[in-house]
Amino acid sequence: MSGPWPSIIGPLVTRRMLPSPRVAAVASGGASAAVRRLGTTLGRPNAACPRGSLRFRAAALPSISALARSLSGASLGGPAAAAIFPADGPGRMMSSVPATRSDGDRTQLGEPITFLTLSNLSDNPGAVTRKRRVGRGIGSSKGKTCGRGHKGQKARAGRGVHPTFEGGQTRLFKRLPKIDKMKNARFRLDLVPLNVGKVQDYLTMGRLRPSRSDGTLTAVDFVNAGMFPASSVKSGIKLLGEGREHVKDRMLIEVSFASASAIEAVERAGGYVTTVHYNRLAMRANLKPGKFPERPGSAPGEEG
Repeated sequence: MSGPWPSIIGPLVTRRMLPSPRVAAVASGGASAAVRRLGTTLGRPNAACPRGSLRFRAAALPSISALARSLSGASLGGPAAAAIFPADGPGRMMSSVPATRSDGDRTQLGEPITFLTLSNLSDNPGAVTRKRRVGRGIGSSKGKTCGRGHKGQKARAGRGVHPTFEGGQTRLFKRLPKIDKMKNARFRLDLVPLNVGKVQDYLTMGRLRPSRSDGTLTAVDFVNAGMFPASSVKSGIKLLGEGREHVKDRMLIEVSFASASAIEAVERAGGYVTTVHYNRLAMRANLKPGKFPERPGSAPGEEG
């Protein structure tokens, strides 16, 4: 079957498959009889084509390899088939036929090549469920009353009762006592945060001076230095450890609360922290003594 090949290789043309894919095979000369025989086997010739040529639709061709075998009488993979159907280059054909590789005279089929396009793009199986269409007859199991039963409140549009409805019985949330706020809100402490780094800065600037003879810094000294107003101190002051790496002076501090890092920073510099408790009235009397001619709890006539 080597006779027809020289006359077929030249005129046979392959085109890139377009949105309307076609494979055109144009034969002339000594190959016209072979092509007409192939047309009798695979499909009818197109009457619009001139004599000596034949056009096939891709649907009429079982595969590219079948076309080559019909023309050459040999398996796809020879030099002539490689010339007709090039593997690379601008004329490469894009198809979903299985890839082939030649092993002597035998042709081995590889894995099929599949391209992702808008025509085969879909969700995973089971990812989308269709909504049940009710009222479509008894065969659908949800016909006529659509599963709502006959009449009643639950059969109407906008049907149903509130989830907390208990059939006329007093609802659970009405049987429980009212709790406007947290029950322990009256015991909540409103503390003013104070960092040891800030105390060190005010000592370095000379704005913070102790009022006691023993050199202990109290809430009164912090207010007098302008670190925070007296009206902001409700339940006390809490000493925090931010800026502890800057502490270098020996400090004696008296506050309501203190964190472990703040205590460690002050003690490392040679000082100590004392925690004392004041209620709201005592803290106000300590910070604003002018408003309390007599100390709270003292006997009449006793000096404050």
